Amino acid sequence: MKIERGNMLYEGKAKIVYKTNHEDKVIIYFKDDATAFNGLKKSTVHDKGIMNNEITAIIFNYLETQGVSTHLISKISDREQVCKILNIFKIEVIIRNVITGNMSKRLGIKDGTVPDETIYEMCYKNDEYQDPLINEDHALALKLATKQELSHIKELALNINALLQKLLDPLDILLVDLKLEFGKDSNQKIYLADEISPDTCRFWDKKTMKKLDKDRFRLNLGGVEDAYSEILKRLRTI
Repeated sequence: MKIERGNMLYEGKAKIVYKTNHEDKVIIYFKDDATAFNGLKKSTVHDKGIMNNEITAIIFNYLETQGVSTHLISKISDREQVCKILNIFKIEVIIRNVITGNMSKRLGIKDGTVPDETIYEMCYKNDEYQDPLINEDHALALKLATKQELSHIKELALNINALLQKLLDPLDILLVDLKLEFGKDSNQKIYLADEISPDTCRFWDKKTMKKLDKDRFRLNLGGVEDAYSEILKRLRTI
């Protein structure tokens, strides 16, 4: 049966989710809207949605070949993907390979410090409380996931981080940090969801340390569209 777009289910800062004529599938539409600082800074970036859609599709397809289950079924247009419908955990996972941004300021650690061990963090996805950092005990108290699910999510996230480093290193892209979201289907199987793009990761050029991600928007550095385009150009070579 052909996939047909139905009513809007949800509109977020960067994407819109639509129902389809298949009860187990949704269509995700990537917008050009750019936001930072919990929506306090807003703008648009020309063709950002098109680039993030393709970047995410390339990365998710790569992860699938490496044994990672993702919600992506197929990219169906410049801005749209068909994805499995999931019950999304209200948890945002952050993996840090280099300390920068909020963590550097929060803990007084020099920007650009490489930690001895990869840093794993979780945030409670709740706009009302500005997505606060939480630990496993908080997640359990909030009933965001079971102990077994939290353990599995951490294992998946660290594996994804390692696989992405393996993918990006030959492209001279340093994976500084990344944000990940997960969901489960009706059989309780956990999948990688959302997107992986310069909106959700910090990418630096390995040789020059130039920022190739949304920090160019956050920090008013300019060249946002060019940075996203550069990541896409390199990924297209794999």
